[in-house]
Amino acid sequence: MLIHRYTVWDGRQAVRFDADEVFSKLGEHLSRTDDLQQALDWLMREGADLGGEPVMGLDELLDRVRRQMQERYQDVNIDSALEGKQRKLDELLELEQEALGKGPDAADALRRLDQLPPGLADAIAALRQLATEQGFRESIAEAELDHLVEDLADIRDLENFQQRSRGLFQGQRSLGYEEALELMRELERLGKLEQDLASGNMASITLEELRQLLGDEAADGFERLQRMMQVLRESNYLSQRDGQTVLSPKGVRKIGQLALRDIYQGLRRDREGGHDLGRQGAVTVRPDATKPYVYGDPMHLDLVGTLKQSLARRAGAPLSLVPDDFRVHEADAVTTASTVLLLDMSWSMSWDGRFIAAKKVALAMESLIRSQYPRDYFAIVGFYTRAVELKLRDLPEATWNMGDPFTNLQDGLRLATELLSRRPARNRHMIVITDGQPTAYFQKGRLYCEWPLSFGGISLRAARETLREVERVTRMGIVINTFMLDDSPSLRAFVERMTSINRGRALYTRPDTLGEYLLVDYIDRKRKRL
Repeated sequence: MLIHRYTVWDGRQAVRFDADEVFSKLGEHLSRTDDLQQALDWLMREGADLGGEPVMGLDELLDRVRRQMQERYQDVNIDSALEGKQRKLDELLELEQEALGKGPDAADALRRLDQLPPGLADAIAALRQLATEQGFRESIAEAELDHLVEDLADIRDLENFQQRSRGLFQGQRSLGYEEALELMRELERLGKLEQDLASGNMASITLEELRQLLGDEAADGFERLQRMMQVLRESNYLSQRDGQTVLSPKGVRKIGQLALRDIYQGLRRDREGGHDLGRQGAVTVRPDATKPYVYGDPMHLDLVGTLKQSLARRAGAPLSLVPDDFRVHEADAVTTASTVLLLDMSWSMSWDGRFIAAKKVALAMESLIRSQYPRDYFAIVGFYTRAVELKLRDLPEATWNMGDPFTNLQDGLRLATELLSRRPARNRHMIVITDGQPTAYFQKGRLYCEWPLSFGGISLRAARETLREVERVTRMGIVINTFMLDDSPSLRAFVERMTSINRGRALYTRPDTLGEYLLVDYIDRKRKRL
């Protein structure tokens, strides 16, 4: 017999986390860095809110530890914690000195008693050594010394603790030996916990220790954090490569989907693309949308809608149809296209979040094309001092290149042309995202780099060779559309010369609106409502 038992929810029962939602939180951090490990560290440190269930991060736990330690420093002081032990030592010394003074040959023993080390623990140890070598005259003193020696390790620890924490304890209430010893052990545990939290060493932290030191809320919060990270590890979004945590192919695809979602969430209904469709492709009927038939429309008849319109006009049988009754399904004319996105990876792209925004757009476009236009070809080329093809698996952790700070758009156009020539299509496009004019080029196989003639100026030879490449691209029927992330006069002038040669388009945009403009423009070029 199956028995169900119900209890009152107290917030401590196990909460199930959705792997997609957890990875989405990681994706938010990964959109701000090119380092997956750093994104994971941020997620651990900041925690998350998952479906209304807060997950406490390491930083909040660390803050609680430090507040606990600070409260103890402000509430008490341990200045007199060893005074009782010091009095005990002074008393037994006085007893032994009196006993020695009554006997012959006591001068050497008294001298050694007077020369004990200044520290309490060291004095006790030295006195024990002295008693072992020559014995005590006073049996009571030797018994008292044995009691002190039993506590010697704790006395030494507390004495060292007093030295290390000098000036930290500011409270009015003075602690005795036993209380100070207990406080020292507690602060040592809090200090160890502080180190583990600060370094992200979650494996060394136990729930029992957290519960004892910080209470149930902190322990439950840490348990949720552990479960969240475990869900992430078991989600197949991450994998191991050469001992390093990396995004799996599933994780890379998901990052693209998240980037696409974020960009679409920022779109406004009145922001439409304005690009005309040059070549019409296959027609896709939209069964969810109909309209009155207009002469010249494709006859994708909505039979049910047509009959309803006739009945609404005149109920009864037989049905009577007139031209105004006809309803047709709306349709989209869809083109296939081959597109290469050229992504500026020069050093200046690190400013103002430019590269992060551009990379997010590249991921979103790849996800859009793979899911909505699978027959299209899409590739990504990164260009700095030279150009390289960026594979999807490497894109989430790609970054701007400080070691090669020049901008070689010419080589980027060359490589993009090479990629497009392998995938012939009637519609071929290049999308260039850049924030600066060219400063590098190849000539007869040799690389040349040149700084602009002046700050904000132009590199004449690099610009000339790049425009020659634009002419070659244009002769092949490839359209270049440029999205500028900087509106300097020199960049605008160069891009205007590019567009006058290629007949493509240029648009200045900010990093925060780049994705909205670029994706809407791409979709608008793909579809035309019929």
